[in-house]
Amino acid sequence: MTDRGQQALRQSPDRLDIGPSSVTWTGQELVIDINEWGALPMVTPVRGRVILTPRAVTQTEVLLTPDGAHLWRPFAPIADIEVQLTQGHSWRGHGYFDANFGTRALETDFSFWTWGRYPLKDRAMCFYDAELRDGRHFDLAVEITPDGQVRKTTAPPRTRFARNPWAVRRETRADPGTRPRPHLSLLEAPFYSRALVKTQIDGETTIGMHEALDLTRFRSQLIKPMLAVRVPRRARWP
Repeated sequence: MTDRGQQALRQSPDRLDIGPSSVTWTGQELVIDINEWGALPMVTPVRGRVILTPRAVTQTEVLLTPDGAHLWRPFAPIADIEVQLTQGHSWRGHGYFDANFGTRALETDFSFWTWGRYPLKDRAMCFYDAELRDGRHFDLAVEITPDGQVRKTTAPPRTRFARNPWAVRRETRADPGTRPRPHLSLLEAPFYSRALVKTQIDGETTIGMHEALDLTRFRSQLIKPMLAVRVPRRARWP
């Protein structure tokens, strides 16, 4: 999450270099090489490699706004992942790869959203619930099979659960009569929460990745300067 200038960027069809770090697509694996430094208060080297192997690559593209200014691309919603970092973190497990693209700042069009991805026995479920600044709502529920098929589906009710330590509102989908709960906190900020969340979908208990983003808070002139403290910045790169 290091901010760098334009001269640090090098791009080709199969590789993206940002300073000393890179992302490479081999045709079968996405290889992420990390060579960075942590932010305050832990200014330590962050180095290692992450290898993501998709079970399948989808061609799905979702418009998050009617004019297409914001897109969601679930490239590999079901994948295997291997992590090796010099800090001693080394493991293999279940992963995914998606991305958002846009031509306008998120806070220009959205006031709040939640997103969740939950693995089930024979598929994965993704939920997008967004509130636009003009008062409209965007709700999406899709299921993805291991062979890469993406289909819209009916979502269980949107259900609130405990706020994050900064009182950011959190909600996700859960079967009627059940309540989601945080399982493992990953990143908590005054405008953002990322955590593993346990919920129940179609009668199956699952633990998945969840995020809540309060863009009304993010627009605050009090909040934005905090990012400059938490995100390292490197003005030059040879």
